[in-house]
Amino acid sequence: MFKELGALAGLFKNMPKIQEEMARHQQTLGTLVAEGDAGAGMVRVKINGRLEMVALQIAPEALADRELLEDLICAASNQALSKARQLVADETRKMMGNLGLPVGMFPIPGLG
Repeated sequence: MFKELGALAGLFKNMPKIQEEMARHQQTLGTLVAEGDAGAGMVRVKINGRLEMVALQIAPEALADRELLEDLICAASNQALSKARQLVADETRKMMGNLGLPVGMFPIPGLG
């Protein structure tokens, strides 16, 4: 318990460094891109580390069946989101390590 309190006190002492690292982290997240595909590549989705869709490609043959297209878009999007979340978790672990913080100290989704 006292170890965590010491780490917390260190946080307040290093607040400028933490703010700088957080800003850098947010910038990095915008550059990360994860791709998901479905239907043997008939639909491809790219999502950045801020969990924003940045690209969607649909092959012409996928346009023939609306229900299939909807399913492929969902599948590709979910795959890309899963990969993007993992990239974000990895980058957050690195950032916390750079700050000397234990990963389990704060409940951040995807970190465990």
